[in-house]
Amino acid sequence: MHRTGHTEVMPRPSIVTPVRAMVQRRLKDRVAGGDAVSQQEREDRIWRTPGERWFTPDDPIWWVHSDPSIFVGGIAALLVQSLHPLAMAGVMGHSSFRDDPWRRLNITADHVAITTYAPVEQAERQIRIVNAVHKKVVGTAPDGRPYAASDPHLLAWVHLAETWAFHAAHQVYGPTALSRRDSDAYVASMASIAERLGVLDPPRSLAALESQLTAYRPELEGTRDARDTASFLLDDPPLAGTERLAYDRLAAAAVAVVPEWTRELLGRRRGTARRRVDIGVGRRVVAGFRWASEHPAHEPQWERTRMRA
Repeated sequence: MHRTGHTEVMPRPSIVTPVRAMVQRRLKDRVAGGDAVSQQEREDRIWRTPGERWFTPDDPIWWVHSDPSIFVGGIAALLVQSLHPLAMAGVMGHSSFRDDPWRRLNITADHVAITTYAPVEQAERQIRIVNAVHKKVVGTAPDGRPYAASDPHLLAWVHLAETWAFHAAHQVYGPTALSRRDSDAYVASMASIAERLGVLDPPRSLAALESQLTAYRPELEGTRDARDTASFLLDDPPLAGTERLAYDRLAAAAVAVVPEWTRELLGRRRGTARRRVDIGVGRRVVAGFRWASEHPAHEPQWERTRMRA
């Protein structure tokens, strides 16, 4: 491997093909769920079914969501999202996150893949499914406030945190950082999905994203539920062996990339030296996943990365 600027070019000699295949199967088992047949059917349905898509390989959302840096972004998004007490109450009261975290991950991965890559008909169906689920998620938070997942204000928070985290992770751990123009295009593409989910006036530029995220700061708290969730994600995930080792590196990389105020609220302060180490290790782990992946949407990004180097 050699690095040109922030670009990583990974060799692919034939001798490592069996190793890559083994890692790929493990990744698919965890992220996609199901057996090899169901995974193949899922890939055929999303990537190989002909038809118009919302986005194309030339859109930054295609690059960001096809890169393994999104694994770090997903963990970072959960950490940031947990800081809103009402959003956290909805997760704790209606999600299978703790009992079956991999099922929850599979659902989220499917949503991202379908809305980014699938034909329009499938993407629109996915939006209808999510909106129907949101209407059922209502309740009362521990502090006595009512919540509803369909509340545009809460929908906006979840969207902002997810968009920010996916983008931030890609900027630090992706094969090459997006330009400001591409970053704005990514945020705008995410906004087009968010609007269909009920978010009002989602940001369409990186500056607007950061401004709206900052506006939520007075509402955020490092509650017991938020810190318990962080502990579950970072200290005691349901993994063992080499999977646990790799996950721990990704989790540390996620903590390193979230804002300082997020770490403070969650009791996860990190010194500058520790963060640099975690970022360096995280880049190597993500690069390893990138080498192992043979994602139908991923090859265009490899070619694009080489052209930009």
